Amino acid sequence: MAKLTQIADGMFVAGQIAPEEVAGLAAQGIRTIINNRPDGEEPGQPSAAEVRKEAEKAGLAYTQIPVTTGSIGPADVAAMDRAISESAGPVLAHCRSGTRSYLLWAAAQVANGGASAPEIVARGAAQGFDLSALPMLVAKLGGGGR
Repeated sequence: MAKLTQIADGMFVAGQIAPEEVAGLAAQGIRTIINNRPDGEEPGQPSAAEVRKEAEKAGLAYTQIPVTTGSIGPADVAAMDRAISESAGPVLAHCRSGTRSYLLWAAAQVANGGASAPEIVARGAAQGFDLSALPMLVAKLGGGGR
């Protein structure tokens, strides 16, 4: 089973999840899955369609917002923020390692004034995530990062 890291109330990140893990995630209370990986990023990676099929069978909402760290733009951050805010319950966002998903969530938090970039970078580091790209991402997106 993928290791879930709680980054906020009702918000979790993880590395790649397998289709056969989806029912277990639903049993743990996850209600929405957000996939931040482009299909075909690496050999053997399950496709978004495979995971979506299992999510639908388990009654979960499923959204794909495929990004690479260097390509994250304002529309991606807005889509992530919208997917989370419209979720029916606990959200799991995943990518290869969880870092991209954490960055997308963090950029939305900074943009919305929910936290400062330095606060989130420090919290991420304490959880084992290197979010040092966040201040540059926030600047690229037109925010100050407080």
